[in-house]
Amino acid sequence: MKSLITRLLLAAVLASGSASAQQVTKIIVPFAAGGATDAYVRLVAAEVAKSGFPLVVENKPGASGNIAADFVAKSRPDGQTLFVATNGPLVNNTVLFDKLPFDPQKDFTPVSQIGYQPPVIVARADLPYSTLKEMVAYAKANPGKINRASPGAGTMANIGVLLFERVAGIRTTHVPFNGDPAAVQALLAGTIDIHSSTISASLPHVQSGKLRVLAVAGNKRLPQVPDAPTFKESGYDVEAYSWFTLVAPAGTPREVIVRLNKAINQVLAREDFIAKARAFGMEPRGGSPEELGKYIRAEYDRWVPFLRTQDLPKSN
Repeated sequence: MKSLITRLLLAAVLASGSASAQQVTKIIVPFAAGGATDAYVRLVAAEVAKSGFPLVVENKPGASGNIAADFVAKSRPDGQTLFVATNGPLVNNTVLFDKLPFDPQKDFTPVSQIGYQPPVIVARADLPYSTLKEMVAYAKANPGKINRASPGAGTMANIGVLLFERVAGIRTTHVPFNGDPAAVQALLAGTIDIHSSTISASLPHVQSGKLRVLAVAGNKRLPQVPDAPTFKESGYDVEAYSWFTLVAPAGTPREVIVRLNKAINQVLAREDFIAKARAFGMEPRGGSPEELGKYIRAEYDRWVPFLRTQDLPKSN
């Protein structure tokens, strides 16, 4: 009898594990496949999956992240759908779009931060300026001559550089792209002069000598390009970050959020994972759901007032 009960309990446990394993959580990325953010999220997903949380990455680019955000906001709050939320859809797009199909402050539940990157300004190596100060001097002497790409109008790669341009007293011609890959290709082809993005997007071409980093918007130099100064070192008091987080639809059960947060933070803290992340140009950063909620609110309070002072075209 005891043997039978033991076998039944074991069968129940195995069945439960099998059912749990079949519940795959989708991580919705608001950028095109093949970009730096997509690659990093896939790394996070693969490592978290090893701890018993099967994750798959699905790309829904467009509208500066709004398409992906709206999809997740309207998904069932069952822990099976997560959104890679960035500055764009949760902060900047509230000003850049006349109306959003979702509420950035009410439709999502914070899960965890996963990483951040300071924007950089990358230029073609054949241009007549090799430093940020030289670029500013060129822009002042040649108004309207610098075409600047970004991975989207609502990304911090664009917004942070807009703040720099106000501080420096210049204005470039902004050409937004739908993600980094196309923008970098345009830069290499010579149709764009500079690109404001994250280091991971252009690092291989910087290493090959085709592109050069003029400055970094963070508070310290990047280990991938130690010779590139920060904006502050170049004489411009500007600091900005592109941040990457995971959020779930509002109403997702607390216990689901806690389990996901724990699994994610365990991965982000591993030394081997940190080394892999930095190879992408990403700095891992975790934390509690509560810390993430406060951080997003602080970023909203910082950047939304600035954006409202900018003469930016709005999207429908």
